[in-house]
Amino acid sequence: MVRQSRRCSRSGCAQPAAATLTYVYAESTAVVGPLATFSEPHSYDLCEFHGERLTVPRGWDVVRHEIDIEDSGPTGDDLLALADAVREAARPEPPRDPADDGSGTRRGHLRVLPDLQ
Repeated sequence: MVRQSRRCSRSGCAQPAAATLTYVYAESTAVVGPLATFSEPHSYDLCEFHGERLTVPRGWDVVRHEIDIEDSGPTGDDLLALADAVREAARPEPPRDPADDGSGTRRGHLRVLPDLQ
């Protein structure tokens, strides 16, 4: 299986993509960061040249996240954190107290009990 790399989104540029550009219109901000894992419909892949030289309209900000070309993927800590999250999600709910008739008002995971006086 041959893996095809993504190309820069700029017209006329055939360089391989090295960064992803995303716009946050509500905040008038352009964000340039590491190449996204998947191509998204509302983001743009840019080569290193175009990613470094991006300009935005007056009044807009550019947020640049460091692009680590040597990044080899998730670290051991990342994988352990993911495994812990999966274990936590798979835990069964603790059994409910049969004496709890459910009276009181629920607020998220808390219950407000009526005044017993």
